[in-house]
Amino acid sequence: MKITDQIIESHGLTTKEFKDIKKLLEREPNLLELGIFSAMWNEHCSYKSSRLHLKKLPSKGRQVIQGPGENAGVIDIGDDDAIVFKIESHNHPSYIEPYQGAATGVGGILRDVFTMGARPIALLNSIHFGSPAHPKTKSLLNGVVSGIGGYGNCIGIPTVAGETKFDETYNENNLVNAMAVGLAKKDKIFYSKAKGINKSVVYVGSKTGRDGIHGASMASAEFDENTEEKKPTVQVGDPFTEKLLMEACLELMKDNSIISIQDMGAAGLTSSSVEMASKGSLGIELNLEKVPCREEKMTPYEMMLSESQERMLIILEDGKEKDAKKIFDKWDLDFVVIGKTTNTNNLTLKFNGKIEGEIPIEALATKAPIYDRKWIRKKLSNKKIELKNLKKIKIEDALLKILSSANHSNKSWVTNQYDQSVMCDTAQKSGSDAAIIRIHNKDKAIAVSVDSSANYCKSHPITGGKQIVCENWRNLISVGAKPLAITNCLNFGNPENEEVMGEFAECLEGIKEACEFLNYPVVSGNVSFYNGTNQKNISPTPVIGGVGLINKLSKPLGQVFKKDNSTLLLIGKTFGHLEQSCFLKENYSITDGMPPEVNLRNEKNNGENILKLIKNELILSSHDVSSGGLIVALSEMTMTSNYGVKIQKPKKLANLFKYFFGEDQGRYIVEIDSKSLVKAEKILKENNIYYENIGSTQKDYFEIESELKIKIKDLCKINNEWYNNY
Repeated sequence: MKITDQIIESHGLTTKEFKDIKKLLEREPNLLELGIFSAMWNEHCSYKSSRLHLKKLPSKGRQVIQGPGENAGVIDIGDDDAIVFKIESHNHPSYIEPYQGAATGVGGILRDVFTMGARPIALLNSIHFGSPAHPKTKSLLNGVVSGIGGYGNCIGIPTVAGETKFDETYNENNLVNAMAVGLAKKDKIFYSKAKGINKSVVYVGSKTGRDGIHGASMASAEFDENTEEKKPTVQVGDPFTEKLLMEACLELMKDNSIISIQDMGAAGLTSSSVEMASKGSLGIELNLEKVPCREEKMTPYEMMLSESQERMLIILEDGKEKDAKKIFDKWDLDFVVIGKTTNTNNLTLKFNGKIEGEIPIEALATKAPIYDRKWIRKKLSNKKIELKNLKKIKIEDALLKILSSANHSNKSWVTNQYDQSVMCDTAQKSGSDAAIIRIHNKDKAIAVSVDSSANYCKSHPITGGKQIVCENWRNLISVGAKPLAITNCLNFGNPENEEVMGEFAECLEGIKEACEFLNYPVVSGNVSFYNGTNQKNISPTPVIGGVGLINKLSKPLGQVFKKDNSTLLLIGKTFGHLEQSCFLKENYSITDGMPPEVNLRNEKNNGENILKLIKNELILSSHDVSSGGLIVALSEMTMTSNYGVKIQKPKKLANLFKYFFGEDQGRYIVEIDSKSLVKAEKILKENNIYYENIGSTQKDYFEIESELKIKIKDLCKINNEWYNNY
């Protein structure tokens, strides 16, 4: 077949890239080879637009066992235990086919974790949808939530935390980011690097079908009016088969049979074989007629590019094939030796004895394009919002408007669709700053959280990048966990757009600065570009997933008030920053201005001293102050408790709206028993921590001195209204 310009374009390749391919091969590729280059050179697999910037992120630390470059990151949590975790996007598939797109996103991230030898213990997600008024939002929301719940519930892994947000920037491109966390022994971590010559290359799991072909390429392109035509590129998942595959792989991992293992994710058999060979500086020869297929007359092209789910590629030690096959037979899964490792450094593809394709491994991996794309710095807004020029409203009305909005309403209608307690180690479910998962049969636990803040990143990408890291840090601190490491999912528009590329570069500057200062390394992650439709890009939406350690878990610490008449302290200084606040957005539809400053020194100092208070058992409950400011944080604490609050007016900031709704960073609300107040204040003073005594807990009412008084049950009712009316 003659490779035409149209065929090149349909494979997501540029004319220049095609010329580079011909130069590397010293000939023109055939269609199969072109498809393989298309898969490996697309944005999703090669990170060709992001690699230069990603290298700048800190990825090392005493706690880091494995950083970026493997299926997932690995950190040491002591006692020979390791946590394996990663977050990844499934944005494009979830817009085209919401249920299967979201479900296979969960399935894919789980395979990334158990491929490393870890048993998955928790799932999280960050999902973003368009305006609730948009005609597609409701169906997308229902489909995605059902897909996440359906897959996680069926496979029997708890979905413990996440976030659900709405904004018109996602009207034509919703975001679905899935995170998985697993537990392993640190001396039993498995990697994808191939070793040895003439070793068996084994296909295990489900059979290969025609679903998901060109899925990776589709995820590296913008949507347009022909989006519906891309449905065949969306994979179809089967959680019951994945459960079998997980158990079979973990059983095989108990002995020394496996040299390397790689899941067939994006680009399927192509990416798994190339990545294994590339890391081991070897070649791989595959006999494609041996690939188990569920459809008749599948071609080598279809086999290599299919993204059918629940499949793995394993390289075994000599003589281990028979025993390994017994395990997979027991679990009723395919187990077929389809090839071998070679010393050729080529990907050699045979079909019925004939060579159908032969490509140097380095041409697909290390020699894939790396682009230093042009980018421009964000033009910053100098617009100041003057409250005196705005229509006057009451504090109570402003609060109720926020609490009844889509983004701040009660999300239990989402989380109730997820099984949060299966496996019996969930010590704290969603509803606090972070979920807590007990390490089975031990006193210690991990805390996990995911966070994003697109409006901050849009208005000032560097500050926004720092803020997300810090908010994630605070969420873990708030439940008594020492933050250890993060994974990130970087959702952006078209990188060929200089403004978008600038947003990406500057957000990473901010993430880098915060991670370095807080000793909070990035150990895994994913980049999702081309999020947009008809050249309209989404707002920059980096998502941070964090893991922290609780060395001794007695009673989980959260945002639920514990006692009547205990003291409430506000840790961190309030300046009253309202630009980019949800107060202005929900009450006045104003989204102008700069986000609040992030002071990393204060973040670190405040966080470390909160942990001191927790370690000394001086805190009853804790909650970080973020979107909506102090008043919304207090509302969230009351609505999850049997207690309300009685709050004093501030003594140093006269403007009540700035004080209560300002989104100044680095702040916490802590509940302290009156008997412990003196000890707590001593620690705070000794460490130069700014704090205010803002009031106390009480029964039944949410109250601010002479400004508002409302029953907690009425506050909860209002907070539930959005979903009830949607």
